[in-house]
Amino acid sequence: MPRFSQGLRDSFWLQGMQAGFKGVIDCIKAFSETDFTKDLEKFDVPTLILHGDDDQIVPIGARPCSRPRSSKGATLKIYPGAPHGICSTLKDRVNADLLAFFKA
Repeated sequence: MPRFSQGLRDSFWLQGMQAGFKGVIDCIKAFSETDFTKDLEKFDVPTLILHGDDDQIVPIGARPCSRPRSSKGATLKIYPGAPHGICSTLKDRVNADLLAFFKA
């Protein structure tokens, strides 16, 4: 399991503490019950999907819209062992993959 700095842990804690209880409950309800598959199927532009295969918040494949290839012609990159929050925990890799995708 990757090790994260205390600063990163504190940052995530602070984000959570700044959220209102109602907003947190509504957010969890929205991302756990809403199926965006039909919306994703309408995408007609190049799309990059990045996902960690150890995401405990939104496990890959748990919801129809989190299944690989939800969007036609999308590029899917799955990061082995990566958790939720990859834009913070793996920012260098995410940035490199974004740059390569934009250049292609």
